[in-house]
Amino acid sequence: MFERFTKDARAVVKGAVVHAEGEGADSVDDGHMLLALLDREASRASFALASLGATRRRDSIEDALGEARRRGGLSQADTEALAGLGIDVSEIVSRVEEAHGVGALAGGRKAGRSGRGWTGHRPFTREAKDTLEKSLRIATARRDRHIGDEHILFALTVRPGPVAEVLADHGVTHESVERVLYGEGAA
Repeated sequence: MFERFTKDARAVVKGAVVHAEGEGADSVDDGHMLLALLDREASRASFALASLGATRRRDSIEDALGEARRRGGLSQADTEALAGLGIDVSEIVSRVEEAHGVGALAGGRKAGRSGRGWTGHRPFTREAKDTLEKSLRIATARRDRHIGDEHILFALTVRPGPVAEVLADHGVTHESVERVLYGEGAA
């Protein structure tokens, strides 16, 4: 599949690994891919993100991703659904962090590391792999010969979960990206 990735799409995958390493994460997730997309310049996805105002709201996007990680990857919709059942996710997060330290539910982080980051191979989470597979399906459905960074962005907008929720909260949906990249009458 990676042989079909454009230079920009490969840069996103490599950038996601760099973000994971920088955070000391054990694995690369779809949030890391979003951050790598926000790093890009002069690509189709970067054009869409800039046009939709996401690049100038990067700090807010990073904060929202951090909060989702802090909740153990639960989306805000999941949190609200649990609240409807009488489960206060904020209270659970507070208690876990009280006992195990801030970010204990962030998953995939090595606790107690010295200032040096872990180096070596970082696997991709199931969600990140699904995003890459979805980008292939999106490119194929559009009859595009290659998978570009815009296909990764499209995949992030349609995969249910915290990343799609964060993007939507910041005005980046599948429909808005399609409108920016392909015009009003895009199918």
